[in-house]
Amino acid sequence: MNVYSLLTDAVRRRGQDVALRYGDRTITYREFDATCAALGRWFSEHGYARGDRVLLFIRNGFEYPALLLGTMRAGLIVVPVNAKLHPREVAWIAGNAEARLILAHGDQVESIRSALPEGHQPTIIAIEDFRFPEADGPATPVAEVEPDDPAWIFYTSGTTGKPKGATLSHRNLVACASNCIADVFAFQQEDRVLHVAPLSHGSGLYLIPAMARGSENIIYDRTGFRADEVIGTVAELRVSVIAFVAPTMIVRMLEAETGADTSSLRGVIYGGAPIHLDHIRAAVAKFGPIFHQLYGQGEAPMTISYLPGSHHLGADDETLVSAGYVRTGVEVRIVDEDDNDVPDGEDGEICVRGDVVMKGYWRNPEASQKALKGGWLHTGDMGRFDKGGRLRVLDRRHDTIISGGTNIYPKEVEDVIAAHPAVREVIAFGLPDPQWGECVAVAVVAGDSGFDEQALLAYCKENLASFKKPQRVFFLDDLPKNAYGKVLRRQLREKFGGTGA
Repeated sequence: MNVYSLLTDAVRRRGQDVALRYGDRTITYREFDATCAALGRWFSEHGYARGDRVLLFIRNGFEYPALLLGTMRAGLIVVPVNAKLHPREVAWIAGNAEARLILAHGDQVESIRSALPEGHQPTIIAIEDFRFPEADGPATPVAEVEPDDPAWIFYTSGTTGKPKGATLSHRNLVACASNCIADVFAFQQEDRVLHVAPLSHGSGLYLIPAMARGSENIIYDRTGFRADEVIGTVAELRVSVIAFVAPTMIVRMLEAETGADTSSLRGVIYGGAPIHLDHIRAAVAKFGPIFHQLYGQGEAPMTISYLPGSHHLGADDETLVSAGYVRTGVEVRIVDEDDNDVPDGEDGEICVRGDVVMKGYWRNPEASQKALKGGWLHTGDMGRFDKGGRLRVLDRRHDTIISGGTNIYPKEVEDVIAAHPAVREVIAFGLPDPQWGECVAVAVVAGDSGFDEQALLAYCKENLASFKKPQRVFFLDDLPKNAYGKVLRRQLREKFGGTGA
């Protein structure tokens, strides 16, 4: 089953109703389907075939949903990447995925082209120059695919090595959409769903169940998240659901001084990082029990456990600090270092099995075998089941930094900074941050006394995506190490975690 087939009934029932709204532009379900069909015809006419990879390096916009879903409708594989990445990072992903087509903003095209691996020369088109084919031609049917055919490659990173492409099949995406409707939020055709997060990530995943149920989807037409404008949009358009926000966005909504009417809201889906108890309690007090928490990761996207809105109202601390209940059609185990189950209440690694779990990492059998050992996804997260049967996520086995709901991987930061000739050693780590949850910190041993924080940050600006740049910099004579020469990252977190330096 092609995941796009989930939209067939909505097109049939809701053909003349608005499917997408972006600023003053709208498109109906029938028009959207015709546009996606025409895109499939364009792919065929230009020599693209089932299984080819199409990389999207663009910001949220009117065209994004059709490119995202139309690519899969045609039987091709979509590779959406974070629009905040550095072109050098995008070029590496494009090479790894062997993308045949890249759609990017015009000011990024040459930077990507110049950074592509030798011998890989995909077609790169500026999204500003791309013209969707006319939708009045003969409709091409939804491509026939096998359930386990890849549909979406979701690039995520570990704390070592380059990004890995979590390969999500049509079966995976159908299971995630069905699971969402069953557990997290039952979208209805009368819902107006506001997408404020990147469609390359969570909002794109929630676009599928929302469109499957015939909801109107509003793509936020601003750069960045401005809480007062989001709340104003809710009031103006009578938005009923905000499809995926990070906890930092909830904090900003709390801080926004606006008297706008938000009574139309019946659901806000959040996750991506832990939220502080006082923040979620304040949010429920201000907006009502409309917050629905989820826990997942790129390898089991958005779909491991959930805490429904009704369980936020009057909940005790143990409930609110949990990640909720295991989702429908998902199995979760907590295991020790030998992969043995531990008793409820004891800590261990969270392991997951079900149709929501990725096929593996794109063309990386070694990493796939390790992650899917014994048929279970080993998440790298530590957790336990509490006395109420809820999953509690305690910490990350690896050292991923989660800032504003976005994963930042220390080695990616370290690799860039270590390449500077004035740097002898560097280690990156996360520190608590009141706004972002965590911020990137680096400890540096410099071989040049003239190399200071200003020089380091200027270098990072030229070589790192802006959201990965260090917020706190510490210059040391030596990095703390154990007897085997391994840098003690945790010791640095403990040393600097309480300082304002």
